[in-house]
Amino acid sequence: MRDTAQPRRLREPVPDSDEETRWKRRSITNRIILGTSLVLGVLVGCSHNGAEPSPKVAASVNVTVTSAPPPTPSTGTRSDQQLNLSAEIRKQCNIDDSDRAPKFDFDSSQLAGNDRDILQLVARCVTTGPLQGRSLKLVGRADPRGESEYNMNLGEARATSARRYLASLGVDNSRMAETSRGALDATGHDEETWRKDRRVDIDLAP
Repeated sequence: MRDTAQPRRLREPVPDSDEETRWKRRSITNRIILGTSLVLGVLVGCSHNGAEPSPKVAASVNVTVTSAPPPTPSTGTRSDQQLNLSAEIRKQCNIDDSDRAPKFDFDSSQLAGNDRDILQLVARCVTTGPLQGRSLKLVGRADPRGESEYNMNLGEARATSARRYLASLGVDNSRMAETSRGALDATGHDEETWRKDRRVDIDLAP
């Protein structure tokens, strides 16, 4: 029997409209952009997780350390030391110290330059001069600041400092007596007058 069925015709594709074409292109572009972003995000994340952080570079700073200058020794009239010679010693030894009253620095028993000059004249006078063979009495003093016992010790240290220097110049230790009055006779009330309290009185021993 002859097959009389008509062959099935394939439908021809209907061309897309311009609007549908633009929509498809936009969709494809968005997918490509999204996929690229995801890939880049994964790569960046792996890079941060696997790599060591780069060390921070400290800023270079030039630092100049300047040490404090050493203290200037007290010399001349800037010293706070005073050697108060008795009138008899001044007269017999012909020593004029009225224009260079050397004084002890505060809380110090160190001899200054002017003190050494005066002590040299005293030593010469009692060893080879008019007062040869005479004995000396040295009395250390302090200004009224500080505890009584401390000031007594400070006065003694000042008298000892003067005695030792005289001994180094040839004055026999057996002819020198030292003592301290501390701040017992101090009369100062400000820095200028306290400087006069910080001294060693040198007199002839009876």
